[in-house]
Amino acid sequence: MKTLIINPPHQAIGSRIPIEHLPPLGLLYIGGSLLDEGYEVELLDADYDNQSLDEIMAYLQNYQPNCVLIGHSGSTSAHPIIMEITQAIKAYNEDIITIYGGVFPSYHFVEIFKYENSIDYIVRGEGEEIIKNLINALQYKQNLAQVEGIVYKENGTLVITPNATPIRDLDAYRVGWELINIAKYSYWGEKRAVVMQFSRGCPHHCNYCGQRLFWQKWRHRDPQKFASEIAWLHREHGVEVVNLADENPTSSKRVWQELLEAIIAQNIDITIVGSTRADDIVRDKDILHLYKKAGVARFLLGIENYDEIQLAKIKKGSSIAKDRLAIALLRQHKILSMATYVFGFGDERGRDYIRGAKQIIDYDPDQIQLLYATPHKWTPYFYDVKSKRVVEYDLKKWDYKHQVMETRLAPWRLFLTIKIIEIMVQLRPIALYRLVFYPDKKIRDSIKWYYRVGRKVWFYEIYHFVFKNTMVKNGKSMSEFWNYYPTTPNTKK
Repeated sequence: MKTLIINPPHQAIGSRIPIEHLPPLGLLYIGGSLLDEGYEVELLDADYDNQSLDEIMAYLQNYQPNCVLIGHSGSTSAHPIIMEITQAIKAYNEDIITIYGGVFPSYHFVEIFKYENSIDYIVRGEGEEIIKNLINALQYKQNLAQVEGIVYKENGTLVITPNATPIRDLDAYRVGWELINIAKYSYWGEKRAVVMQFSRGCPHHCNYCGQRLFWQKWRHRDPQKFASEIAWLHREHGVEVVNLADENPTSSKRVWQELLEAIIAQNIDITIVGSTRADDIVRDKDILHLYKKAGVARFLLGIENYDEIQLAKIKKGSSIAKDRLAIALLRQHKILSMATYVFGFGDERGRDYIRGAKQIIDYDPDQIQLLYATPHKWTPYFYDVKSKRVVEYDLKKWDYKHQVMETRLAPWRLFLTIKIIEIMVQLRPIALYRLVFYPDKKIRDSIKWYYRVGRKVWFYEIYHFVFKNTMVKNGKSMSEFWNYYPTTPNTKK
């Protein structure tokens, strides 16, 4: 079975504004599984060069695959372009098998098969074992109903096989690094970089996050093997930066400490960035020196909100005191903190956002990431806001960087509020002082890189809000919106 894996071009700001790109880890895992099964596989990273549909089809026509696998980490917002690509594939040759995977199709397979005719199979959940079993079944004409974790149509009837068992041994599957040219990927100031995943899942129950539902339980790789892979990538491929894709790599202090010590033992100069919880940082205050020694340069802290009542509503399981302390502890160890603030969780008024801005400044994070509440249908949060109106029908903009749901403030006021808060936080005298005089040169260079990218994004967002705005007035409720299947911008079905 000759297989082509496509990473589609994503129109999200994070994909298009920076000149740097990271490799598609999830698809590389899928590729590694099929390579080890003996199949011929190629990966087309169309997102890297923002390739046009014609360029993608030219590559496909030259390669002549029997099967195309497609998916993207920006699952919902990438869905429209994935449909465009698969429709073009079927128009070219309807015998090419199309397989779609990721979070969005794992939960929206009913709508996809109801309204689309360009997908043959959907993989639900973790794909490494499922895709291997599916391709084997297709290759050897086995009974597809015996393949767990897939959806397909048979004689016009939707067939949903039983859920696949979560992968217990994450080291049983490898990343197909040979499918890409590692040298062309970069991050953190044009440093050679990759994405890696030490663990999957999260033990917490934040009601807006679908990761726990998708991954089901927290699991981790062997710390020694993971550290050895980082060292191999550094020594053999010149990798300088590892971006951890984990939802919560620090869930177990014992396991995380073992990983840090294993990386330190490799004696390599590596930079590690990722995301974690503020309360884990507070928990680990006695081993934060190991974070720094292992190469941790920045952690994004999913703070989300700065109001205790709202934190309780979204079941964050954190507190203002711990969030503030975590940022201070990271700074003591010369590790950057990025704090998130999600707008639209509650019924905030303008004065609430002003208070939130003051709290952000009081927390004193090194960097901020301001996001919009985006209720995906597979999360408990969706049912809390299902009666709220949708203001953005274009799924390409369901990327947390565009407002998709109504708030008390008019969209222009909310947008202006966010732009002002970004200026207030990032242009504070103390923030500018660190930009110029931060004592760790490597960190100082990364701060400068962040400001360069941030400046481009800031003006890009303003331009698109003013001149490329596709928001609607008096839109459908959230539940009504998902009762039909929106695949094109501003559709009014």
